Amino acid sequence: MNKKLSRNQTFLLITVPILALFFCFNTLPLIKGLIYSFTNFKGFGSYDWVGMRNYADLFTDARVGKSYLFTFKFAILATVLTNVIALLLALGLNGKIKAKSALRGMYFVPRILGGLVVGYIFGYIFTYILPALTGTGSMLSNTKTAWIAIVIVAAWQSIAQTTLIYISGLQTVPEDVYEAGAIDGATGWLSFKSLTFPLIIPFFSINMVLSMKDFLMVFDQIMALTKGGPAQSTESISYLIYNNGMGGGQFGFQSANAVIFFIVIVAISVAQLTITGKKEEQL
Repeated sequence: MNKKLSRNQTFLLITVPILALFFCFNTLPLIKGLIYSFTNFKGFGSYDWVGMRNYADLFTDARVGKSYLFTFKFAILATVLTNVIALLLALGLNGKIKAKSALRGMYFVPRILGGLVVGYIFGYIFTYILPALTGTGSMLSNTKTAWIAIVIVAAWQSIAQTTLIYISGLQTVPEDVYEAGAIDGATGWLSFKSLTFPLIIPFFSINMVLSMKDFLMVFDQIMALTKGGPAQSTESISYLIYNNGMGGGQFGFQSANAVIFFIVIVAISVAQLTITGKKEEQL
């Protein structure tokens, strides 16, 4: 009895500090941000309550609308590109090829590097190396191509983790499923469409939700590559909240933006899980 009590006390001693840290560094800032969203707080000094004015102004602010449009465009394209390439790589790395363990490790390297580090490296490539090779200007200085450069960098870094998740899913598919499918004439694309993909839909769901969430919150790559430019053409919601909230005197207004953005991300994630969950039930 004493041993059991001692064990429970040990678990409690481990759990309480973690919960306290989570509350201090996650829950408390969230609550304070929600409170500030109803004020005209500039990030310093005194402030007054303004009620729902910040939330009403969000829907009439052209800059906020532009940042949402860019973020959704970026997130959708990056999510599709990442998952298509990652699935193709996973299919190849799951096959009977030499040194596939080493190749898996090599493909995971981009995920280990920090977003800012990767951004600065690609920034040098886009600014100096590619223009020297192609004789054209930098992609980052053109409002029509800067966002494509960010998609390339963000997808390149995310493909690694997505590929590993797909490999985990492919390894759960029994070999006898393919043998039975081959007897019925299901090979190549037909085998993937009828056998492989339906069996890895749970992993596809995880990757779609994680990819969309991460890309909607894109910040590091924009901070390193364009800082929202040129002409605010690559200003994501996260970067706008940080830039104008911390240094632009709009702390209260951008807190309201952050609250709306949080709700949007949750709603999109729930919708994705609901849709893919129905597809799993149908299969």
